[in-house]
Amino acid sequence: MKQIYYAYILECNNGTKYYGHTNNLVERIKDHTRGNVYSTRNNQPRLVYYEEFNLRSEAFKREMQFKNGKTRKKTIEKLIESFTK
Repeated sequence: MKQIYYAYILECNNGTKYYGHTNNLVERIKDHTRGNVYSTRNNQPRLVYYEEFNLRSEAFKREMQFKNGKTRKKTIEKLIESFTK
């Protein structure tokens, strides 16, 4: 069975964003919403965007692009807007 990897963006109730990657998006989001992830445990995160990849290295690379100052602001907001429509 082929493994799928995900790069994702969460938005927290305090306005911050969290960027990550995983091979099990459903379980990872549950970890975040249950408070099992230190960075998001007090901020009620919600999934606002994700992309699928065939390789873990591709998902990690995309996560790093999310975190890069050149990619961030406008590009990420556009991604989120296109995802939620």
